[in-house]
Amino acid sequence: MASSLTSFSSQISLITTITAFFILSTLCSASPTTTKLQPHPFKRIYAFGDSFTDTGNTKSINGPSGFGHVSNPPYGSTFFHHPTNRYSDGRLVIDFVAQSLNLPFLPPYLKQKNASQGVNFAVAGSTAINHQFFVKHNLTLDITPQSIQTQLLWFNEFLESLGCSATETECKAADFEDSLFWVGEIGVNDYAYTVGSSIPDDMIRMLAISSFTGFLQALLEKGAKYVVVQGLPMSGCLPLAMSLAPETDRDEIGCVKSVNNQSYSHNAVLQSKLQDLRKQFPRAVITYVDYWNAYLTVMKNPAKYGFTERFRACCGSGEPYNFNVFATCGTPLASACKIPSQYINWDGVHLTEAMYKVVSDMFLKGSFSNPPFSYLLDKKQRQR
Repeated sequence: MASSLTSFSSQISLITTITAFFILSTLCSASPTTTKLQPHPFKRIYAFGDSFTDTGNTKSINGPSGFGHVSNPPYGSTFFHHPTNRYSDGRLVIDFVAQSLNLPFLPPYLKQKNASQGVNFAVAGSTAINHQFFVKHNLTLDITPQSIQTQLLWFNEFLESLGCSATETECKAADFEDSLFWVGEIGVNDYAYTVGSSIPDDMIRMLAISSFTGFLQALLEKGAKYVVVQGLPMSGCLPLAMSLAPETDRDEIGCVKSVNNQSYSHNAVLQSKLQDLRKQFPRAVITYVDYWNAYLTVMKNPAKYGFTERFRACCGSGEPYNFNVFATCGTPLASACKIPSQYINWDGVHLTEAMYKVVSDMFLKGSFSNPPFSYLLDKKQRQR
């Protein structure tokens, strides 16, 4: 009996081993096929924008001098575990975009050594309107002379370093066919610089969108084929806006109504201009990502996304929003919350890595991009 049981046990063991072998063989043989069916859609990313997209241009010889606090802890504490001159505790939307495309994090233009897989021209404090406009109207602290036009000049310099002239179209060395152009939100600073002035919002909106549209047109004329444009977020929900506006200026979710309306109106005009550009450049795919409504969706149901704090900044000082412009995050008087992932806002002006991850998923996988980002990827894949 014992002999029969031993024989039976041996047969079961042999069958199990053979079955496991065939399963592993099938999985191994299937892996290369799966990889081949999902090639990297883009070889590189070119990014532009302001502090929501800046991955390190702030901290440079030629960068703005007024934002030294971003080089101090606890900036970068969640993911990188040290400051990287990103305005967050970790990754930004552009970082999640790069990861989703199996590309490395983008090096900042002013410090880049290897731009073979992309480069980031975004710089904190940038405006859509040329800096001289603010100088002329005494509306600047002169800490951020860069605008979106500055970033276009940097881009032209970069192309020249590759051997392409600034006026050349279809620059082969830059390989625009395999490049994603990600244009982060820009324009919030234009409105912020004019707070308390006599310059009307309508003028800022007209000048900002005109300059920004000219920038996009320049990229498209150079041969950009795949362009993503972020709209403005709900700037009225930032602790900076909440602390400056009177409590009577609030909307249905508790944010500053006038500022959110300002961003909403800006986005409406921007989308109309993008539609004009689509008609002018029919070969290009221009995707608009709706930062405003993505932000609103989170604010209406924060618990769904893991947030317990909608308004207070994780890092800062002062009441009621843990924000004080004279004791901001990264300065000696400020301190950080223990669990940043429970907070939407990081430092009173910028978002936590957790919030950037949520909205990036909404842009890349959800319904907050028009046309959908999946459409852009599919279009790229079919043109390979």
